[in-house]
Amino acid sequence: MSLVSEIAKKQFRPIYVLQGEEPYYIDSLTDKIIDSALTEDEKDFNLTVCYGIDTDVRQLISACKRYPVMAERQVVVLREAQNVRESKDNGLDLLRFYAEKPLNSTILVICNKGANVKAAEFLKQLKVSGTGVVFESKKETERSIVDVITKYVASKGCKIDEKSTWMLRDFVGTDVARLFGEVDKLSIVVGADRQITPGLIEKNIGISKDYNIFELEDALFTRNNEKAFKIIDYFEKNPKNYPVQMATPFLFNAFVNILLVRTSKSQSPDAIMDRIGTKSSWRAQKFTAAANRYTTLGCVNIIDAIRRFDAQSKGVGSRQNGYHLLRNLLFFILNS
Repeated sequence: MSLVSEIAKKQFRPIYVLQGEEPYYIDSLTDKIIDSALTEDEKDFNLTVCYGIDTDVRQLISACKRYPVMAERQVVVLREAQNVRESKDNGLDLLRFYAEKPLNSTILVICNKGANVKAAEFLKQLKVSGTGVVFESKKETERSIVDVITKYVASKGCKIDEKSTWMLRDFVGTDVARLFGEVDKLSIVVGADRQITPGLIEKNIGISKDYNIFELEDALFTRNNEKAFKIIDYFEKNPKNYPVQMATPFLFNAFVNILLVRTSKSQSPDAIMDRIGTKSSWRAQKFTAAANRYTTLGCVNIIDAIRRFDAQSKGVGSRQNGYHLLRNLLFFILNS
């Protein structure tokens, strides 16, 4: 059973350690615990929220040992635990004593954003006594975020095609909170068919369905010179939404994947999907088609050129306008 399912069924653990690089999931789980454990009226007397920078761990333990007021349980939340001032008399490792025998009517939630909790003795005791659970909130990658988008859109009762999914990924990136916020907006303005389309994204998020990283990929994959340079012209006119450095990881990943396809022992759809790390047969077909238009040596030279562009666009060895550098790179790619 997943942690979310447990919480929804009010099957609570005495102690939750929520840690890791992705803050959205930590905040989301914390809110779910609070809302599931306490009614709105109960929160007035039975919800205690502390912040790491101001927290004395001994006082935190005292708060955990209090009994709830006219309620079945109380919730104590330590936010920003990574900022707790560690000293001889203060530090998260002091919680090992509380973890030995926590109060059954208290739910302690420790939120440690950006990294894992550095309190070995406390975590060891938590494991030995079995009085809590540790959840690691991992940062989404450019590959994993596609599935995240699809599942979140479905949870809002909407549908989304693959092109729209990749448009959202390319425009918003892997910032889960911002991404979900954009989907929330789209789910409100979506039509009766509940379909999120490129046109809907263009109208409500500000990304052009014709001039974006996704369309630049299509232009390069099909060696469409005119389309590629029109897109760069559009990027230069909208530098806030399309900074030149945004192109580097996109171009690098695209041509690394083309090279992987070209050097794959098997050209079957399943093998290609596994090779480039995608669950989308449609994406695999696109890379396979692109691999037929570029040579292996051409891909190697392009990847090297992208690395040089990355350095030059950051001012290393060049003071040229970034978009001028990008045009030079595209000319090299399209003629390789």
